[in-house]
Amino acid sequence: MTDLKAQLVAMAEEVGFSACRICRPSDVPEVMERLQHFLDQGYHGQMGWMAERVHWRGAPDVLWPEAKSVIMLAENYGPDFDPMEVVGQPDRGAISVYAQNKDYHDVAKKRLKRLGRWLIETAGKAGDEAQIKVFVDTAPVPEKALGMAAGLGWQGKHSNLVSRELGSWFFLGSIFTTLDLEVDAPGRDSCGSCRSCLDACPTDAFPAPYQVDARRCISYLTIEHKGPVDVELRSLLGNRIYGCDDCLAACPWNKFAQSAHEIKYHARPELVAPRLAELATLDDPAFRALFSGSPIKRIGRDRFVRNVLYAIGNSADLALKPVAQGLCDDADDTVRDAARWAVGRLS
Repeated sequence: MTDLKAQLVAMAEEVGFSACRICRPSDVPEVMERLQHFLDQGYHGQMGWMAERVHWRGAPDVLWPEAKSVIMLAENYGPDFDPMEVVGQPDRGAISVYAQNKDYHDVAKKRLKRLGRWLIETAGKAGDEAQIKVFVDTAPVPEKALGMAAGLGWQGKHSNLVSRELGSWFFLGSIFTTLDLEVDAPGRDSCGSCRSCLDACPTDAFPAPYQVDARRCISYLTIEHKGPVDVELRSLLGNRIYGCDDCLAACPWNKFAQSAHEIKYHARPELVAPRLAELATLDDPAFRALFSGSPIKRIGRDRFVRNVLYAIGNSADLALKPVAQGLCDDADDTVRDAARWAVGRLS
């Protein structure tokens, strides 16, 4: 199916993907052991869903036994500005680059489905019946490991995929298919002795290279973690209010990164460095309106304002103290706790 693969790669580019590579579902035998270690150490924190369906998450060939090939797609979302500049503005909030516009799940899934439909139709014309399943961070699929097995890049010491062509700024999507497609050579680790990503982490969330303790990761703490964040970690969050780009931005391979072509990934100006004072006053309707269509919407107003209050507490800006004081009697317990902590820090 060499001709079909060549057509597939060309069509993936036409649809809007930055790269397309192929592997077998069984090409990641190391995943189960790594996942089990991650869970045994408790590194998953409150993400109990990671311990569920381990037999699928650790072995993609079990997820859908009929699948013979996995088509791995990369979608570039590289910023056209320095994402670390906002970290030096204490009265502003730092939002991870990927969340500064539309939810990538929605954008990427439409492209995956379009490519999948094309694959079924094209294979059918050649007399081959094809079935597919499309995934984009929505099922127990080890996408980063499959991405490396397919040759999209390699898992860096921060555990994220790194590409010679795209750097660190790209999403992953996958199409499992019953077609037996020609596979690509796997990616090779090119991190060498570099530890820029490890040294850049504000909370020291890497127990060792290639390992992440989510309980200390700012992305986990600001997005997945429910309730109050441990007091010892709050001051380390800085002004990061949704996600964290520090380890990605530190990677030297980003010198080859490109700005996103998809306009839906271009940052909305009001989300590049929003004022903490304005974000803290959001009620639920205002929060939903501001983040409509954004991945930020899923964490809800209370958790988001909690993050904003931690940033206010870290700002050393006394002008923000009244803002925090105004939330000390908020209806949400965690928001009240964060507000009182912020007031204490600014006092």
